[in-house]
Amino acid sequence: MSASSLTNSVVTLLTGALGAALGHALHFPLYLLTGPAVLVTALSLMGARFSLPPVFRDAAFLVIGLAVGAGVTPDTTAAFLRWPVAFAALAAMLVAILAATPPLLTRLFGIEPRAAVLASTPGHLSYVLSLSSEIGADLVQVSVIQSVRLFSLVMLVPFAALAFGVDLGGVPRAPGLTLPAAQTATLLALGLALGLVLKRLRVPAALFIGAMGVSAAGHASELSRGGLDPRLAMAALVVIGSLIGTRFNGMTPAMLRRGLLAGLFSTVFGMALALAASWPVAGWLGMPLAHVLVAFAPGGLETMVAIGAVIGANPGFVAAAHVARLLALIVLVPLFVHRAAARQRPRA
Repeated sequence: MSASSLTNSVVTLLTGALGAALGHALHFPLYLLTGPAVLVTALSLMGARFSLPPVFRDAAFLVIGLAVGAGVTPDTTAAFLRWPVAFAALAAMLVAILAATPPLLTRLFGIEPRAAVLASTPGHLSYVLSLSSEIGADLVQVSVIQSVRLFSLVMLVPFAALAFGVDLGGVPRAPGLTLPAAQTATLLALGLALGLVLKRLRVPAALFIGAMGVSAAGHASELSRGGLDPRLAMAALVVIGSLIGTRFNGMTPAMLRRGLLAGLFSTVFGMALALAASWPVAGWLGMPLAHVLVAFAPGGLETMVAIGAVIGANPGFVAAAHVARLLALIVLVPLFVHRAAARQRPRA
């Protein structure tokens, strides 16, 4: 890492920490995440340049994965046999989003049909942008709308959870004792090793899932007991919030204006469908609606799992739902893009 990159990283993290402090003062829900996201985004749109090298992102995902996995106990696995119903509802929700949102984006905002499909895709940003580049869709437009979608989700979901009466003042932490430093270091090392293997296998959010899997196995077997030191979890949330804000680097006001309404529309519409799908699933599984809504939220795997951990949702369920969403999108998005392209072609 160069000296300039290190300096910029320190400035970004300090800005994120300031955003967390302001979020706390203004009583933001999940202020450790939303405060940095708001402040870094606002300053980025004003011309400031922030960046965090991948090592910071990976470290934050490892820590949050470990913290989330620490919430797994033998009792939390009781609902596994009933989850297939939830995944079927999740798949139906994804199809509904991809079928209904693109035509509305085209009709209301004049977005080209293939770009509309990619802009309304609920997550998997790197895959979406890669596909946009390959087929020659408007990459800037898709990127702006997707960035607005992710930022909106981070802000909407905590406020929605707050409306359901959920306490968002804490950090991801298992009840009871705090893990000793030696056990924490061991779990992080094992999580990193497993995450690197999963990364080679192209598993989405590999480091996060590796750390969560190792931690969950340790706590479910009761070889490890206690939650992560809350100071580590707090720092990781600030890093993730700051990372969200850096997505707006280099975005001009004109670019933002063009994509803002479309991004907000697709986010609200997607969240409405997620809520409609979550309601019956919550009743079927006997889970709080807010927990299922976080699992079904259309994007932001690591962020939503972190929020789920704060509100006490079953971490395995939330993570499994988001990974299933990403895997389903790999199949569904090309099908809907092909469908949109076929409708664009002039009839002979």
